[in-house]
Amino acid sequence: MNREQAQEFFKQNQIRYVLAQFVDIHGSAKAKSVPVEHLDMVLNDGAGFAGFALWGFGMGPEGPDYMAVGDLSTLQAIPWMPGYARLICNGVVSKKPYPYCSRVALKNQIARLTERGLTLFTGIEPEFMLLRRAADGTLGPADPTDDLDKPCYDYKGLYRTREVLDEMVSGLRAVGIDVYQIDHEDGNGQFEINFTYDEALKSADNFTFVKMAASEVAHKHGMIATFMPKPFSNRTGSGAHFHVSVGSATVKNAFHDPADKSGMGLSTMAYQFMAGILAHAPAFCAVAAPTVNSYKRLVVGRSLSGATWAPAYIAYGDNNRTACVRVPHGRLEVRLPDSGCNPYLVTAALIAAGLDGIDRKLDPGPAQNINLYQLSMEDLAAKGIKVLPQSLHEAINALEPDSVICNGLGPDLAREFIRLKRMEWTEYSRHVSDWESKRYMEFF
Repeated sequence: MNREQAQEFFKQNQIRYVLAQFVDIHGSAKAKSVPVEHLDMVLNDGAGFAGFALWGFGMGPEGPDYMAVGDLSTLQAIPWMPGYARLICNGVVSKKPYPYCSRVALKNQIARLTERGLTLFTGIEPEFMLLRRAADGTLGPADPTDDLDKPCYDYKGLYRTREVLDEMVSGLRAVGIDVYQIDHEDGNGQFEINFTYDEALKSADNFTFVKMAASEVAHKHGMIATFMPKPFSNRTGSGAHFHVSVGSATVKNAFHDPADKSGMGLSTMAYQFMAGILAHAPAFCAVAAPTVNSYKRLVVGRSLSGATWAPAYIAYGDNNRTACVRVPHGRLEVRLPDSGCNPYLVTAALIAAGLDGIDRKLDPGPAQNINLYQLSMEDLAAKGIKVLPQSLHEAINALEPDSVICNGLGPDLAREFIRLKRMEWTEYSRHVSDWESKRYMEFF
């Protein structure tokens, strides 16, 4: 799309404002509203932001402006905001791509693939919960009758929230995000919206738009759409599984090999890429599960429905949903990321880990096609299967010395990420919870 086409787009869709939109280090959408008459400003110099006011941009109050420069190919109307369109921006400071910008970090890793004639495709499966706040302030499923112990794929739960889900999906499909499936997940009030895979940068852009749509459409209906990884201790958490494949100029899916003797349909490149992910899984965990709450999802244990569905184990398997990487024939499903992740940083880290596996010709070892939830820690150790970090503190300790993942994010952004996450852990460690008060107030 060029400027003239954009102006015609504004007229046809009655667009008055463009949101110059990007994400902070946490993946939260940030924006300025710009009248369409000033589109050229966003495309040239960019919309200016005080970088110190944003999470993770490495600036003090004396720093230069963070300039969000629009990528015109991303222009989309916002169906739930009549008169507005979204323009995704890349970060620029002092007229140079800014290394603290998550989208810039991903583009840097995509450039490494491009040098090899490769393109990464991802399909992201975000899960979220639709909640409502009761008069006493407590949160529960937006539909109070959604209370089954095992609610996955429940028709009634899907039917009774159909209006808000339909409005979300209609809005996404209207702007070209091809939603092909919606289902009720394993938690009460939990849903998943699946949209068709695309090139990695586009998929990350789309995931951000899905979160924007879900949050605001739910708010309109008096609900809260939460992408918090683990809102309730006895229910499954919300993952964001990444389906991953690589294409080239000559091969649509270079991860697929029908001659694979294992029957999983994987090429040598795919095995090496997967081995890189597994080799760097503890450090990757900090990026894919980036909050204190994330590790309430990645526990070794059970939920009320019988399983957490979370991949606590550094392993892979054919159709094994208890492993960190599942292989749905000819591609990889990386099950570690949760819905609270920043998709740009997750994808950048995936590329870095996968290319390290290819460059070093790593071997992922044997597939584990068993229920890993049923194994004891001794059984896991005997099989050489390690457990993912069980806290944000542990994951950050794994990330800091991992030069592959840190360089994948960019050294500056990685340092900032580690600094902020150590602050988060410290604040959490000092917080006195209701559980502690109830347990210890009159205990001694």
